[in-house]
Amino acid sequence: MKNIFLIIIVSLLLLSCGSKETEQKQTETANTETTIKLSDVQIKNSGIVLGKTEMRSISTVLKVNGKIDVPPQNMVSISVPLGGYLKSTKLLPGMKVKKGEVIANIEDQQYIQLQQDYLTAKSKLSYLEKEYQRQKELNQSKASSDKVFQETETTYQGQKILVKSLSEKLRLISINPDNLDENNLSRSINLYAPIDGFVSTVNVNIGKYVTPSDVLFELVNPSDIHLALTIFEKDINKLSIGQKLMAYTNNEPDKKHPCEILLIGQNLSAERSVEVHCHFNDYDKTLIPGMYMNADIEVKANDVIAVPTDAIVHFEGKDYVFVQDVANTFIMTEVQSGASENGFTEVINANEIKAKSIVVKGAYTVLMSIKNKAEE
Repeated sequence: MKNIFLIIIVSLLLLSCGSKETEQKQTETANTETTIKLSDVQIKNSGIVLGKTEMRSISTVLKVNGKIDVPPQNMVSISVPLGGYLKSTKLLPGMKVKKGEVIANIEDQQYIQLQQDYLTAKSKLSYLEKEYQRQKELNQSKASSDKVFQETETTYQGQKILVKSLSEKLRLISINPDNLDENNLSRSINLYAPIDGFVSTVNVNIGKYVTPSDVLFELVNPSDIHLALTIFEKDINKLSIGQKLMAYTNNEPDKKHPCEILLIGQNLSAERSVEVHCHFNDYDKTLIPGMYMNADIEVKANDVIAVPTDAIVHFEGKDYVFVQDVANTFIMTEVQSGASENGFTEVINANEIKAKSIVVKGAYTVLMSIKNKAEE
């Protein structure tokens, strides 16, 4: 039994030593893969140039997205004030319309009834007006009592109100009461386009009965379209009214649309973002309301620690620079890259390489030397 325990202990000791040797080899291998020593001839032939970090004024580009929108006054929902059956329409989505153009015809018997009520009330008003004038004269001469005159006046005023209200109802359905008489009663009414633009939605078909709450058509005037961008809370303080930006679509990323910030929302959504409305400098008919767009906003330049962009190499998903350790020896050091402008890139964790000599030209040559050495 003692021999068995002895064998187990010895085995554990051997495994522990092997593990330590493996870790040591891995550490040595890691050091070898991140450090390289070059000869003077290699440095000269590779065109390697050393330099140091610099303070640079770099503008940050804020990349955001949003969609094309139109102001409320440029989008109109068309409905029928009194309801009725759709008799005719020629509208299709995408069709252009002009302000005042007939876009649909609605018919219903209630239109005839309304016109009848108006003409009857108007005719009675004429009689009551004459009666009112007669009673007024009689009352002035004391030939009629004040009570009779007041009753006549009240009836006359009530009829005037009735005629006025019926005339406004007729105007509501685009019938001019001034031109209405018993010879031109109509069972149908016309709907007119209130704006210039195009049809975005058609919700009805011929013969369908529609109520005042039903939206028959939606019209859009695209002459004043704007871009509504979604900006998250952390970036709001970087924007200001009048700030310039460039917008573009996913389909045509090279076609830029200059814009200017017009309005910045003041309420945060549940996603901790606000809407920023931007005005297009030039109206482009190819931009359609509801279309998604991207935008690049150049925010205020800041003084940051930067290195030439060529000094940074991208390897296995990370960014690195090569810092000079001793003569002709370079250490591969990970950095966090920030904004880039005019050939320089911000280094966010610059304290690790500040005041040290780094490879600013020929960095990829050094990287290839390290990789080749690791493969040997």
